[in-house]
Amino acid sequence: MPRFAANLTTMYGELPFLERFGAAAADGFDAVEAQFPYDHPAAEMVARLAQHGLQQVLINAPAGDWAAGERGLACLPGREAECREGVERALLLAEALACPRVHLLAGVAPAGEPRSRLLDTYLANLEHGARLAAGAGRELLIEPINAREMPGYFLQRQAEAHEIVQRVGAPNLKVQMDLYHLQVSEGDVATKLRLYLPTGRVGHLQIAGVPERQEPDIGELNHAYLFDLIDELGWPGWVGCEYRPRRGGEPGGTSSGLGWRPRRSPAAERG
Repeated sequence: MPRFAANLTTMYGELPFLERFGAAAADGFDAVEAQFPYDHPAAEMVARLAQHGLQQVLINAPAGDWAAGERGLACLPGREAECREGVERALLLAEALACPRVHLLAGVAPAGEPRSRLLDTYLANLEHGARLAAGAGRELLIEPINAREMPGYFLQRQAEAHEIVQRVGAPNLKVQMDLYHLQVSEGDVATKLRLYLPTGRVGHLQIAGVPERQEPDIGELNHAYLFDLIDELGWPGWVGCEYRPRRGGEPGGTSSGLGWRPRRSPAAERG
């Protein structure tokens, strides 16, 4: 059975952020991820992780001015210094949280800017970021994101992400393979899992129901089949639950929607 990590940005929205750690642990999660937890004291998050026996498995690097529509800086010419400062900030937080991986968002392609220039900027920032992350003992991740969710996002296809990882050639630069974005952008999810998981270039998986990004038992993807396939392929990593619960905001709303999640057998629980 895959190992699931609760995304504390999208799940448990009925609770203040720091209370979500305990709620996730109470629901049987062993790990958590979060998108941009920079507004919360690192010491408080460290304490919650320790208190509840949780592992932080993923955070995002700062992505620019989100309210103004920015969705990352890594492909933007002229923003290199800000991008690299964001990676440094993320690595400091990752060290405090004992978090092994950081996702660096590419950004939205500026209108009229040649894609070749954006790609050159992106590659240079990834090379720099991967070196910093390697020195800190962390992985740096890139993620294709669908154009419906983020119009104009620079990186949208799995094949391009894997080509970029191979081109940079850093062993700690990997792909964050979000099956929700993959289905919306490309489809053929099972075939792509078979194609990419054995390469060793995938550093993290994420799931959500398609098309509304709710629980995985809602929508057009057969996640039970995909979970079995992930097991068959021997995926050793975490599967992040980056979905918006259909009853999010209601007391207990996130917990009430966890019926999709496979349970360990009693024998497996005993180890």
